[in-house]
Amino acid sequence: MFRTLLMYSFITAMFFSCKEKSEKEIVLDYYKEGKFNGTVLIVKEGKIVCDTALGYKRFEDKSTVTKNTPFCVASITKPFTAVGIMLLQQGNLLSYDDKASQYIKDLPGYAQNVSIRQLLNHTSGLADYENILRVDKDKIINQEVLDFLKKQPGLRFPSGSQFEYSNSGYIVLGEIIAAISGQSYGKFIQGKILNPLKMNHSFIYDAETIPNTEIAKAYDMNKKPDDYSLLTTGDGSLYSTPWDLYKFDTALRKHQLLNHENSKLMYELPILKDGKPSEYGFGWFVSGHHTMHTGGVNGFRGVIWRDLNSNTCIIALTNQGDAFPVYKFLDAEKKALQRDK
Repeated sequence: MFRTLLMYSFITAMFFSCKEKSEKEIVLDYYKEGKFNGTVLIVKEGKIVCDTALGYKRFEDKSTVTKNTPFCVASITKPFTAVGIMLLQQGNLLSYDDKASQYIKDLPGYAQNVSIRQLLNHTSGLADYENILRVDKDKIINQEVLDFLKKQPGLRFPSGSQFEYSNSGYIVLGEIIAAISGQSYGKFIQGKILNPLKMNHSFIYDAETIPNTEIAKAYDMNKKPDDYSLLTTGDGSLYSTPWDLYKFDTALRKHQLLNHENSKLMYELPILKDGKPSEYGFGWFVSGHHTMHTGGVNGFRGVIWRDLNSNTCIIALTNQGDAFPVYKFLDAEKKALQRDK
């Protein structure tokens, strides 16, 4: 009898020690381990399973993060740029197969035949400025990126033949939006996307912007300041919150911004020269019925992952970038969502 009770106690202890953690418990573990400081929203089939804000927006004065604290989302801006271009297409102001040089006269000769479609899906062949131009310079503006492109010997590969992620390409898209709309990229995105969706805690950071005191300041893993230092638009520059990004996700699902044709086209993958599909549509990495985008610059990191077959998404934003293992966190949360089915 004693042995039976002992074995039962052992099995029970093993069961509870091996109990899989919930979505919120995973976030709390990352926070307690010093790997996450920020906000998380996780929605499963329309039900909120995690909605939390942890840590500080400024470590110096211990001001706490709230669910309405704007974080720089870096490259998560790219889906917004893509939607901006698609809105112009819906207004019959451009075609995806138009040459970018029709709208941007400042492009170098080797890039004259690069199409808007190729810029959207990262098959343009334009060199990425970020790891070259940013080595010893901050506060870079779009014109400096265009000047950088002029100094390149040519395309990195024939346009349309390969996939290679290019922030430069999305800066060109941002310039196209400004050229066609007759207003700055920031004002266009604010007027056509952020305001209509009531993304009240989101804005585009550019040379015209004086950010409010509520935004998060960025840090490295040692909590030393490592704040946002770019003034480019199109490739990054959006500050937002998980709830605002969820409004954007919902609008795409419900066709509030894009018509049905464009909503489908956004996730279609181009076929490359080797006959295989690429991994990037119009502003999104696509894998089956899942889409995602990450963002990272200076001390900011972010991720948005979406299941297109259900109202399910994972959104996390942090201002202690180097400490946060984005993909490991995302894998853990996806497994938790799958486990709860």
